[in-house]
Amino acid sequence: MGKRNTARDVTGGILSLGLAGLYIWFLSSFRPSGIYFLMAGAVFLICQYIVFSVFALGKPGHGLGVLLIFLAVATAVLFVGKWWWWPEGISSFAPELDAQFTRTLVVVAVAFIGAQVALGYVVMRYGSRGKERAVYSHGNTKLEVTWTLITAVIFIGTAILGQRVWAQLHLNEAPEGAEKIEVVAQQFQWNFHYSGADKTFGRTEARFINDSSLNYVGLDPADAQGNDDTQVSTLAIPVDRPVELTLKSKDVIHSFFAPALRFKQDAVPGLNIKVHFTAQKVGKYEVTCAELCGQLHYNMKTFMLVLPQNQYEELAAMKEEAFKERLGELLKEYKLPEEQKRANEEQTQTN
Repeated sequence: MGKRNTARDVTGGILSLGLAGLYIWFLSSFRPSGIYFLMAGAVFLICQYIVFSVFALGKPGHGLGVLLIFLAVATAVLFVGKWWWWPEGISSFAPELDAQFTRTLVVVAVAFIGAQVALGYVVMRYGSRGKERAVYSHGNTKLEVTWTLITAVIFIGTAILGQRVWAQLHLNEAPEGAEKIEVVAQQFQWNFHYSGADKTFGRTEARFINDSSLNYVGLDPADAQGNDDTQVSTLAIPVDRPVELTLKSKDVIHSFFAPALRFKQDAVPGLNIKVHFTAQKVGKYEVTCAELCGQLHYNMKTFMLVLPQNQYEELAAMKEEAFKERLGELLKEYKLPEEQKRANEEQTQTN
């Protein structure tokens, strides 16, 4: 028995020293500050306690229980702190969606943390080397019915609250005067079709699609109404004006996702899906595909430019070549929100 305890103590000591060395290396290499420093310290202390529980006290249940409780609390802290969060919302419905997201997160968090803390407590009290043994229970029907009804009311109520905004976007037609743009998705590229100065889209057919000649949407070359149409890979829209997108796909299911708009909608082969929104802040924002669509799915991304009304009208009236040239200039002129923030910080430090 003595040899076994000695071996266990030596193993625990080696692991403890190893954790300390790893912690020192992390601090010296990454130099975390603020909340990250506190989080690193908490992880180190928890790991040391687990080693102590297993090897010094001989109670692995204590260590596992503490780990479960710590992971539950740490997860909640990460969400409450919002260090990795949504970008600023720029659509008219973004505040409502953010509020619904927060309500859902709170409901799920209460259930998750409560369950994990209870599990950690049970593991600590009745787990390996614990002083008590668990007692089997047949349960209580009244209690089970009660908490099932409470759970149903909370989750169904939360779902109903979220339906109103969804219905406004998907079940109502775009307001009169909305700017109409067609979106054609393909592996692994977004194509945006503008109607040109005449505000009328040219006829499109699948047989005219020819990527080598840059006819990604299949414009009919014999249709005069399509002579002023433009096909580009960057979305440009006007600020403070409703925009209606018609989403299409040439191959597989894609998903148009603009985080700043709080907007995501699938593009399905064979369907023309109409959606609408209003962007309320000028700037440059990211658009990506949120549906696994193939090997290069990660690379299916582009930018969305939200332009002042006069600047957009000027752009939309241009012929295709001038449109593309001007769009390239605007992409260089506008910065992503995080790029603009860094530029402002550098300017402030310089001044």
